[in-house]
Amino acid sequence: MRKTGLTAFALTLLLSGAAFADTDIRFTLGWKTQGSDAAMLLALDKGYFTQEGLNVTIDQGEGSGATVTRIMSGTYDAGFGDINAIIQNAAARPDAAPVMVYNMWSKPPFTIVSRKETGIETPADLEGKTLGGAQGTPTTRLLPVLARFNEVDLETIRVDNMAPNLQEPMLIRGDIDGALVFNITSYFNLLQNRQDPEADFNWLNFGEYGLDLYSNGVMVSQAMIRDNPDAVRGLVRAINRAAVEIGLDQEVGGDAVIAYDNLANRDIEMQRLRYAYENLIVSDENAKLGMGDLDDARLTKAIGIVVEGYDLQTTPEASQIFSREFLPAREERELVYKND
Repeated sequence: MRKTGLTAFALTLLLSGAAFADTDIRFTLGWKTQGSDAAMLLALDKGYFTQEGLNVTIDQGEGSGATVTRIMSGTYDAGFGDINAIIQNAAARPDAAPVMVYNMWSKPPFTIVSRKETGIETPADLEGKTLGGAQGTPTTRLLPVLARFNEVDLETIRVDNMAPNLQEPMLIRGDIDGALVFNITSYFNLLQNRQDPEADFNWLNFGEYGLDLYSNGVMVSQAMIRDNPDAVRGLVRAINRAAVEIGLDQEVGGDAVIAYDNLANRDIEMQRLRYAYENLIVSDENAKLGMGDLDDARLTKAIGIVVEGYDLQTTPEASQIFSREFLPAREERELVYKND
């Protein structure tokens, strides 16, 4: 009788697990394959999603802001993208905008990069300069807010509109004094143009001059939260497991990137992976709150900055933008970063 009872119990678990194992999740990255995507790719490569009963398909992206619109269209259930794009869309379509469930970049990548000889070290040094910016990108749109926060005369700054792929070449040639960029992208564009980003360029990071914004993380659709919250928990748990693991051993992250895309440049993407951890992820706040979480008061302030920068008509609540409901326990989210 006991044997029969155990078999029935095991069968019940098997059947319930099988139903959950059928959960398909369509996941979009923020851009082409990059080392900064390593946590998602490691969770895929090592079967962490499968262990959570999830069948996750990961596709390359079209920009961290486009992650939001891809999810809103229903084409994807989840993705890695910019929380500031959630804020913009939540202001106009609060019932459709996705929700961030695992914050990863606790520092913003919004930066003005310049050749050192131009002398741009602080916002005040921007006066009288010519900058190159891609229309609509956060760095370009938030320049007026940076100027206001730092009492810079915006009228003295010229901004030339240009495609993102032209910014570094025009900067190198001296056609512009500075470029409005994402540091994690521009740094490696300069490397690939045989430049020394450390020795020859200055990096004016918006987060150090009043625009203390969050940035990329894992977001999911409202439908997924409503219809399958256990799948959201499993997704977050698997990615967190991988993110913490990579903190201790970046090589496993690099292996996962190449396993996903064998055309990726492993050396460059290993550098990008470490850059993401050292410049965007590791922070005092991360040490206090653990991976995935954020500070509500800081997020509320950041929402106000985005509302001003994009001239939004309504101001979303922090609870519309981020939910910590699906985070693993704090002890599971302790990040120890070792770069040997």
